[in-house]
Amino acid sequence: MNRLEFREQLAGMDLDQRPGEQESRRRMLELLDSGLDCFSRSCFPGHFTGSSLVVSADGQQALLHHHRKLDRWLQFGGHCDGNEDVLQVARRETLEESGIEGLILASARPFDLDIHEIPAKGGEPVHWHYDVRYVFIAPEGAVYQTSEESVELRWFTPDQMEALNLDDGLRRLLSKWRGLLARRSEHTD
Repeated sequence: MNRLEFREQLAGMDLDQRPGEQESRRRMLELLDSGLDCFSRSCFPGHFTGSSLVVSADGQQALLHHHRKLDRWLQFGGHCDGNEDVLQVARRETLEESGIEGLILASARPFDLDIHEIPAKGGEPVHWHYDVRYVFIAPEGAVYQTSEESVELRWFTPDQMEALNLDDGLRRLLSKWRGLLARRSEHTD
């Protein structure tokens, strides 16, 4: 997906039931229209990133990693490094950080749009990650591997995740995941 296709996808998303993401989309479209190299980590004050929530094959657990530098439990993801295909970035980063082969994309449409502040570190100033989030399903019996970026990886149920100190964006992902599980339960009862 190139920049124009990505813009069209974002602009065409129905966010009527997702009001908390409407401002994020507006800002993302502005960044895309700015002409800046917004897919490069050197673009300040913000740039695009791609990430994902990895759920187990039965949908009952999500895999998170305890980020080494940020000292927090997070979904998988990272910088685009010039790649305009944010979904491809999310897939690459998820594989690199989880080690899980054969991840299944739940939907090519973004599951969540989030803009969050990244603190200054080293030579980088405070800046914003314009994070486009997807859902990947781990194959049955998936085996994960901890990467250098993580202290630990662990499967969590929604209730276990609720007990963690999560940022607002990850709490929103958790809420959406709970909604999917509830709808799935209604259809199987």
